[in-house]
Amino acid sequence: MPDPAARADDPIERATLLAELVDVESLWSAIDVVDETGSTNADLAAAARAGAPAGSVLLADHQSAGRGRLGRTWTAPPGTSIAMSVLVRPAVPADRWTWLPLLAGLAVSDGIRQEADLPADLKWPNDVLVLGRKVSGILAERVETPDGPAVVIGMGLNVHLTTEQLPVPTATSLAIVLDELGLGAFPLHRTSIVSTTLRSLERILARWEEVAAVPGLNGDGLALAYRERCATIGREVRVDLSDGTSVVGVAVDVDGSGRLVVENADGRRTFGAGDVVHLR
Repeated sequence: MPDPAARADDPIERATLLAELVDVESLWSAIDVVDETGSTNADLAAAARAGAPAGSVLLADHQSAGRGRLGRTWTAPPGTSIAMSVLVRPAVPADRWTWLPLLAGLAVSDGIRQEADLPADLKWPNDVLVLGRKVSGILAERVETPDGPAVVIGMGLNVHLTTEQLPVPTATSLAIVLDELGLGAFPLHRTSIVSTTLRSLERILARWEEVAAVPGLNGDGLALAYRERCATIGREVRVDLSDGTSVVGVAVDVDGSGRLVVENADGRRTFGAGDVVHLR
């Protein structure tokens, strides 16, 4: 199994991230790394309300009260994961911001594929899977700031967790998967994964804004990229809704607003929110 001692040699290097990502032309305006916090999303949202600029990034080596969708908690031992939140204010109509967790998933998938050489797929609406198991979760939250509304996007990624440290049996980490594939010696560097993920997210958001700014410009490219990487499409799924009901059917598409389209004997239904279970 992955060696926990290896984590001590994999700090998140703020100076490297600043040198690689922050300049006058980049999206990212500030990067902070803390040893421990309750929730990077909560901290960055508070900073945004106090006037922190768009493009701010906050990372924590240990997050003791991380939050996921539907009120779930997300925690991991120190040094084992990436807990990162970013503040963005896309130049895209706010009713389209529902795409943000999906686009962030694409960026996390890119980071895993490029830095760990693993096939990272997407589970609608906010999970990243490796070989069918959850390795990352994403939470996007709107926040009101002195400069207007913005969004804090939280991204949690299991990097060095051992099997004993996993929160649920359906989760995994990059180190566990590499070990299972006989590639346990493959180097995993959290700083490099963060850098690649943020570079990818910057490119994706820039393209999104470009499409939104030009009437008639084909905006299907990002949606197509998401659909191609989405493991939910084509699967039989159960969508658990907030009112306690569930819908079972085949996920056939993600529409132009980022909503999941499910088909069953009663026809097609579209969901903007819900807890999705991949049925086997």
